[in-house]
Amino acid sequence: MPRKVNDLLNQIKHLEDELADALREKQRQARYHLNGKRIEFEQSITQTHRRLKRSLLKTLFVDRPQNILTTPIIYGMAIPLVLFDVLITFYQYTCFPIYGVARVKRGHYFIYDRDQLQYLNLIQKINCQYCAYGNGLMGYAGEIIARTEQYFCPIKHAQKRLGAHPRYHTFSEFGDGEHFNAEQKRLRKDLREDK
Repeated sequence: MPRKVNDLLNQIKHLEDELADALREKQRQARYHLNGKRIEFEQSITQTHRRLKRSLLKTLFVDRPQNILTTPIIYGMAIPLVLFDVLITFYQYTCFPIYGVARVKRGHYFIYDRDQLQYLNLIQKINCQYCAYGNGLMGYAGEIIARTEQYFCPIKHAQKRLGAHPRYHTFSEFGDGEHFNAEQKRLRKDLREDK
């Protein structure tokens, strides 16, 4: 990998670490901390959250009544999402061991913590869980597919790709046939460990 690209990737890593520190500071300012997977707010914040909770009737009929009309469409997507989840999980559990690729850990992508927010009513909590599942599934599946791409075809595209996964930047340059086989071997070796 060219030195400039490597330097930029190191800078990105440094900025990600800074961002993590800034987010921890934001947690401290919001007066909560993580105790395992449990979020613990200061007592005064919990009491304020309970006072801010909206009634179910207001959520259903006053805020945006047209949301009721789209509920069957939105929640109807649960069927293809669950089917996709089953199939992509089956794929990685059957194929990744054959390829020597470390499995993607679901727990890194599916995070259900919004139900602990006292200012959300039951409908809002259900909606949050559904969105957490859908977005978690897309991240989980994206990582499975990214590892598949890294195994079979780790070559950058000639055109700029929007929304590229983090692994993409380590791929071989488009048109660099001289180094492709060695790069593919190196990138496959990297897949043996879950990083």
